[in-house]
Amino acid sequence: MPTEQELEILSRKLNQLKLAYEQYFLGSRPREPQQLRDEVQKAVIVYSNEAIQNTALRFKFSSINSRYQAFKRQWGETLRRIEDGTYERHRFKAKLRERAAAPLERSRPAATSKDRSDIYGAYLEARRSCGEPVDDLSRQKLDAVLDKQEAALRQRYGDREVEFRVVVENGRAKLKARCATAGGS
Repeated sequence: MPTEQELEILSRKLNQLKLAYEQYFLGSRPREPQQLRDEVQKAVIVYSNEAIQNTALRFKFSSINSRYQAFKRQWGETLRRIEDGTYERHRFKAKLRERAAAPLERSRPAATSKDRSDIYGAYLEARRSCGEPVDDLSRQKLDAVLDKQEAALRQRYGDREVEFRVVVENGRAKLKARCATAGGS
């Protein structure tokens, strides 16, 4: 028959096990705490097979056992989601790694055109693919921005032909303008 001290030790081990699993799920622990889990599991099985006469001890063990069973279900579900690739914390870390690697990528042109109708469609598509909002973007707003950039470039570099392109840099869609002849940027 378990004593109050033995149940207190079991309760502390269960709390340690809970913390160890939280560390494992956060990635700060390399492996699942299987040894500690086995110890707690064996104690729960041993005490479950004994008839506890003391009502207070029986209640204490029952609550420890209930917590352990709930944790087991929770850990099993989390492990299943990790295996399926749907665990939110891991997906969040993967997105962070992708964003950190994005500056290493060179800017890639999404579209290059002298015709502004192509630019509008390419810019919309690039913003959508980057997860940027497109609700406030209209063809008139984009034409106004392009007119302003074109006027600034013509004033700076003379009456040269201006070419616009849509690029994706660091996970953001951007408009780039350059003069068709050397010297523009």
